[in-house]
Amino acid sequence: MMENKTNILIKRSDCIFYYADLDSTNKHRAGWIGGNAPVFFDDQSDFIHELDQKYVFYLSLNHPFKPGSMISIFIPEDSDEHLENNIYPNCLVKVIEHPISAESTNTTFANSNLIKHIISDGQLTNDEKSMDLPFLIKVGGTPRLIQNEDYYFAKLREESFSFFFQVDEDGYPDTLIQEDGSYPFYFGSLYIFAKAGTEIEHPIAGFWQFS
Repeated sequence: MMENKTNILIKRSDCIFYYADLDSTNKHRAGWIGGNAPVFFDDQSDFIHELDQKYVFYLSLNHPFKPGSMISIFIPEDSDEHLENNIYPNCLVKVIEHPISAESTNTTFANSNLIKHIISDGQLTNDEKSMDLPFLIKVGGTPRLIQNEDYYFAKLREESFSFFFQVDEDGYPDTLIQEDGSYPFYFGSLYIFAKAGTEIEHPIAGFWQFS
C-alpha cells in the first residue's frame, strides 16, 4: 500500500478496508482483534495501567505504511470512565505504535467481551464508492462519522492531527462478541488520528462515537 499513501492520506481518493475473520488458518492477516495483547507488552503492565485505571486489549494492526511496525489499542476496563472521556485530549483509549510482535500467551490484558478474530489483509478501495460498504477498519479516505459535530475535531485540527483510520463496530462479525458480552464502543466507531507528513507519526485516539 506504500505507493498509494498519497491517494489514501493526502488526496483521500482511496482508502484501505480490513475485515475480521474467525478462521485462524488464514495466512493473509494484518493483525487480530480480541485475544491477548502482543508479547511486546508482557512486562509493561505498569506502562499500560494508570494508577487505579486498568486497561484491556482491543486490537493490533500491522502498520499499513511502516513495514516492521504495528499499532495496538487498549481501552479502559471501567466503562463509566471510558464513556465519559471519549474526545481528544481527554480520550482514555490508548494507541501505541511498536515493533511487530506475535500474540502473547499471557492473558493479563485479555478482554472477556471479545472472541479472538484475525484481521485480514487490507483491500484498496475507492473512497467515494466505499461510503456504503461494510468494514471493520478503514484506513485513510474520509471518515464515516456517526455524529458530524465540529467539536470532535476542534483540538485535533488545532494540533495538526489528521484522520488516520477508524474501527467500526457495525463491521463486527456475529461471532466476535461473547454471548453475554458488550460492545466496547456501544455499537459505535473509534477514530484514530496522526501527524501525516512524509511519515505517519504519533497515532492517537481522536474520539469515539455511537448513536
